[in-house]
Parts: sequence; structure tokens; C-alpha cells
Amino acid sequence: MCSAGGPIDVDFNDPLKGKGKKYRCNECGQTFTGLGRHPMCPSCQSEDVTEI
Repeated sequence: MCSAGGPIDVDFNDPLKGKGKKYRCNECGQTFTGLGRHPMCPSCQSEDVTEI
């Protein structure tokens, strides 16, 4: 798994945390599924995202 921008902060052994959440980027409008405490837009690499 690629981890541009920092270390991975996901515990894959926790079944509730391994599902991902839907986000929308406030910079470019891209919607994506993200994992971890600091999701990053895969399109523009912005961390300015909102959970939807």
C-alpha cells in the first residue's frame, strides 16, 4: 500500500476501523473512501476533507 505523506495509522486488526469512510475534498470536490485519522484526497493530496 502506498503511503504518500506520512506513516499509515490504521489498525487492520480492528474490524470496525478497517472499513473506511466516505469523504469529499473541500479543495477539488473529489469523493473517495479513506482510512485512518488523517485522510488525504487521492486527487490533489489535500487534507482539507469532510466526511459524508
